[in-house]
Formats: sequence, structure tokens, C-alpha cells
Amino acid sequence: MEKKQITDWKEETEKRVQKGIALFKEGYNCSQSVALAFADWYGVPEDLMAKMSAPYGGGIGRMRETCGSALGTFMLAGLETSCPEANQEVKALTYKAVQELAADFKAQTGSIICKELLGLNKQRADGTIPEITICHTPEARTDEYYKKRPCIRMVETGIRTYMAWLERREN
Repeated sequence: MEKKQITDWKEETEKRVQKGIALFKEGYNCSQSVALAFADWYGVPEDLMAKMSAPYGGGIGRMRETCGSALGTFMLAGLETSCPEANQEVKALTYKAVQELAADFKAQTGSIICKELLGLNKQRADGTIPEITICHTPEARTDEYYKKRPCIRMVETGIRTYMAWLERREN
């Protein structure tokens, strides 16, 4: 795969951020929105990228675990750093990339865990933490949904984090 040459990182970042946000507003989940914003970058057909990243929305299958936006970013790191062979050195580079991206994402958001980002695990006045109900049915995308969810900001953060990481690698 030919390396993409970027002359204006800020412009390219804004283009990718706007694409990711638009995809989320179209109904794609957070992981898909981040990953699909780079499908053309890596020459991955959009339908394949959408299918591969679909399970990671809602904190992995809507279980509220690792944030889907972060996971989409980690998938992209795999496309950037991995190879198809079982290679320990390359595997170490990929893990290092994911750890760097996770640290950057967490530094900006406070967590890489979906339920924490959504505030679903906040301690009650009596000191207990509410039980999180896991449901496979996604919520309808309404104005109220967008008001109470930080997901668009997470998509944006994932894309910006990834672009900054790519730029650092380039320089």
C-alpha cells in the first residue's frame, strides 16, 4: 500500500473529523464512524470496514466496555502498523501504538471505558453504583439522544488522536 502524503495535517484532520461526525449522524456507531472516516486512506472497501467495526459500537456490542471510538482508532493502528504474518516484532509495534493511542484518548476524555464516558457508573448518594443494564437494542437517534451522549465528541477525539499520532510518526 502506498503511503499517503499529507501536505496540510490540519486540513486533513478537519476533513476526517467532519466525515466521522457525519457518519455518526447517519446512524453508524462510534467505532464505524471512526474507522469509516479512514476507509479510503487504507483502501478498504467501505462495506467491509463498516462490517468489521460494527461489533465495537456501544463499548463492544453495547456492553459499555471499551469505547467504540477508541476501538475504531485501535483498528486503524492495526492497519497502519501490522503485517499479515505472525511476527513478534511487528506485534510489539502494534501494541505500542495502541497503548500510545489509548493513553492519548484517555488524557483527553478521562477514560477509554464507555460506561465511564457516559456517566453510567456514577456513585449514588448512598455509596452504591447502579447496575448497568445491557441491552442489544440501540437507542433511536433523536435530538434527546445527541444531547445526553458524548459520542460525537468521542468520534471527534478518536479521529483527532489518530491523526496526531500519524503526524508524529511522519515527523
